[in-house]
Amino acid sequence: MATEDQEKRPMAADMKSEQLPYPAKQTDMRQQPDTDLSNYKAAGKLQGKVALITGADSGIGRAVAIAFAKEGADVAIVYNTNADDAEATRQAVEKEGSRALVLQTDVRSAQACRAAVERTVQELGRLNVLVNNAAFQETHERFEDVPEDVLRRTFDTNILGYMFMTQAALKHLQSGDAIVNSGSIVGQTGHPILVEYTATKGAIHAFTKSLALQLGERNIRVNAVLPGPVWTPMIPSTMPKEEVENFGHEVALKRPGQPEELAPAYVLLASQDGSFMTGSLVHVTGGKMSSDE
Repeated sequence: MATEDQEKRPMAADMKSEQLPYPAKQTDMRQQPDTDLSNYKAAGKLQGKVALITGADSGIGRAVAIAFAKEGADVAIVYNTNADDAEATRQAVEKEGSRALVLQTDVRSAQACRAAVERTVQELGRLNVLVNNAAFQETHERFEDVPEDVLRRTFDTNILGYMFMTQAALKHLQSGDAIVNSGSIVGQTGHPILVEYTATKGAIHAFTKSLALQLGERNIRVNAVLPGPVWTPMIPSTMPKEEVENFGHEVALKRPGQPEELAPAYVLLASQDGSFMTGSLVHVTGGKMSSDE
């Protein structure tokens, strides 16, 4: 459980080697991410809204789902593989008094994205906020060794999935509604063993800015949150042992972020508090300014 005293969050020096098979379950992690928002102070900023969040079973997606529920939103929890984690997110959302709809969806399919959006509208009544957060990555020391199927899966999940889900959602989004994309600081700085992943994150940033320009006159805001190193199930299941140890050491705060520390940025961009923000790339990085180790 998180504490209000940020000094008590795990520092990079506290991070130990942990290797899990992909896709890892959050429940299997030895060092659990903070996703419960136990110290979050809600103010009804999303009261009466409905949000669809991809990759909402664990990590950042779960934290965002809980934050949105605390702010009064009903939430469609879109996930791909880990049903147990998705169920835990559902229980956390409903504990806040909000409705939750769990949808197993492969965002690489345009048809599946359309079906998820239509189910959301049918069962929760509307759609006001889309959070594109689902992601896939593998690490490779040499780019020439990246298999074609990995290249395609990375791009199909990380950027085409965002586009498919956005196309489906725009049929229902109206003036004042919002799209929030999960980018990454490595989409700006690069990363030597995540070449294809960083390329998709750079594409997400460009997609965010261009779509914001197109949708501005419809008063639908489009922004992106750019996390730095954040402790999620993806890290011990995709990163090398030496990257997991001392994870987050390169940032100014000398520690990894916790998913619940990202969630308030998504609330800002989804709510009227961010009413004059569109096309923004919001850094939540702990002070990560470059790809230097």
